[in-house]
Amino acid sequence: MRVLFLGDVVGRSGREAVQNHLPELREQLAVDFAIVNGENSAGGFGITPDIAEALFDAGADVITTGNHAFDKREILTYFDVESRLLRPANYPADTPGKGSGLFPTADGRFVLVANVILRLFMDTSDDPFVAAERIVEECPLGYGADFIFIDMHGEATSEKLALGHFLDGRISAIVGTHTHIPTADHMILAGGTAYMTDAGMCGSYEGVIGMQKEAPVERFLSKWGRPRLEVAEGPATVSGLLIESDDGTGLATRVAPVRLGGLLSEAYPDF
Repeated sequence: MRVLFLGDVVGRSGREAVQNHLPELREQLAVDFAIVNGENSAGGFGITPDIAEALFDAGADVITTGNHAFDKREILTYFDVESRLLRPANYPADTPGKGSGLFPTADGRFVLVANVILRLFMDTSDDPFVAAERIVEECPLGYGADFIFIDMHGEATSEKLALGHFLDGRISAIVGTHTHIPTADHMILAGGTAYMTDAGMCGSYEGVIGMQKEAPVERFLSKWGRPRLEVAEGPATVSGLLIESDDGTGLATRVAPVRLGGLLSEAYPDF
């Protein structure tokens, strides 16, 4: 199976880049299932029902989120009616929506997708290690699911890598989001799980993690005032990861970064 994951979509430029490139990526890379992190797609903070629908129409099978999942009030009820939109699984039980789900591919196989939020340098949440393990135990790879993907939304590289090793051999892939910078450590861990610390963002790299550079620079220079953050609207780069798995085991066999457009050097899988 081939699964494509695209990192945090930031603002209009990121949305438009995904809408323009995702259909061709699905076709040219023979993608069976596509996952997109959409938590910053509405003006850089949150997601709306209309934007979620647009991403689904562009070819996203599932949308994951993170700490900005509920920034837009109109998304609250949408989480309860759209199972393909996930919030972090380790949020309190009474939080709207779900943190994981089992989704069919066009040819009848099943992909388990989960979204967890990490804890180092983040707001308090339940233990992501415990939450991830519970999800995997309830629907094991090769039994309930043909492919298991986890979006780990967090700051610390150490916490992300530790979670990867903790789940190695039990899931197909685990990929980080939230920092908006693509890392160069895409690999297959010893047990067969594809890993990348951060997939990067789908947005403009001309600014600072998707925002116009002036306000972030001023915030670091000054200890008074909080200049408003505005989304950078330059040409957007689509950043993500393509994972290919073995149909027998569900574990990863090949992994490669995907980068198209914008400022970053392009990376296009050759398999």
